[in-house]
Amino acid sequence: MKRKVFGIGFHKTGTTTLKVALKKLGYRVTGADGTRDPDIATNLYPMVDELAEQFDGFQDDPWPLVYERMDKRYPGSKFILTVRDEDKWIASNVAQFGTEETPMRKMIYGVGGPKGNEAIFVERMKRHNDDVKAYFSDRPNNLLILNIEKEGGWPPICGFLDEPIPSTPFPHANQGSMRGPRKPPKKRSLIGRIARLVRLRK
Repeated sequence: MKRKVFGIGFHKTGTTTLKVALKKLGYRVTGADGTRDPDIATNLYPMVDELAEQFDGFQDDPWPLVYERMDKRYPGSKFILTVRDEDKWIASNVAQFGTEETPMRKMIYGVGGPKGNEAIFVERMKRHNDDVKAYFSDRPNNLLILNIEKEGGWPPICGFLDEPIPSTPFPHANQGSMRGPRKPPKKRSLIGRIARLVRLRK
């Protein structure tokens, strides 16, 4: 059985890429979990305790919130803190979630969607990263801090996990999300649309 690996970076920091990479390395991965559970604040610990017994790889919500609990329950586990430029991170959150509120995000940030609450979201993310670094400050072998946009690749992850480097290329999943909001498509002129319809009918 593989040693447990917990991805504890906040969503939109390359968590999907981490999930795909861990799966390619043979880990059974879960996350995100319980994001729309209206009672997630009550159900959080029972849920993660049950899932932790079933999987050996974890990423996205709610796993960043329970790294201390998992560290105590599974000594010797590995933790990967995915990080990202804060301006890109909040722009990606706003682009995908807007004003949408979920029970999970309300529990994490104390407010609704990221749009209009950008400063609160960024401050919470930075505080989480600082807390993680302080918690593992005397155990550098248990924590990998990884900016997937800048350092993504098999060597840092495989070296940290003592896994052989696969022959397949390193995945870069959900790249549109990592880039942030897309530019709207250019509108065709009326003449251009008519010409396209004529070509299609031929």
